[in-house]
Amino acid sequence: MIDDPHGNQPLERAGADLEDASAAMVLVHGRGARASGMLEFANEFARDDIAFLAPQAHRGTWYPNSFLAPIEDNQPHLDSALAKLEDVLETVESAGMPLERTILLGFSQGGCLSTEYAARNADRYGGVVALSGGLIGAEGTPRDYDGSMDGTPVFIGCGDQDPHIPVERVDESIRAFDELEAETEKRIYQGVGHTVLEDELEYVRELVDRVAE
Repeated sequence: MIDDPHGNQPLERAGADLEDASAAMVLVHGRGARASGMLEFANEFARDDIAFLAPQAHRGTWYPNSFLAPIEDNQPHLDSALAKLEDVLETVESAGMPLERTILLGFSQGGCLSTEYAARNADRYGGVVALSGGLIGAEGTPRDYDGSMDGTPVFIGCGDQDPHIPVERVDESIRAFDELEAETEKRIYQGVGHTVLEDELEYVRELVDRVAE
């Protein structure tokens, strides 16, 4: 078994160069998807001053089992995935882009990974956005994260008919970020399954404008 399956996977980029950008967005894809597909989010924002970075998971999957499985059941892939996000954010910071102007956004499995990374590495980010996602681990997993998000906007949007993401996990995740002193926003969409809605994209557009300006 590979101990670090995601370590040597590529990092795709679009938009402005980090050194010249007003803000950065790290885009984390879902299960079975591609980093290049996440970069299509760049087309949703009418700005040419944002640097977009999208890491690629080994074989398109960040961890093998459900995000509701015990943490150990998704190892070593989960630890490798979290380390991959840390590498990407270090790349962003080393180019002179501060965390408070960097947004971490993920969809589905990528949304779960993004929230789990942010909770484990609490800091003042530009924002954390989970489109159909939530914190990782089985029911009863301790949420004793350290540090403070220092007012970071944290958004979780999910349909109440999503077959993968229980609303209860969204609620639990929001409570954890409240305790970490984030500025949380939860939107549960009635009659909606596993998808991204225009309402969510509008929130992200407004967040990008605030962070960049």
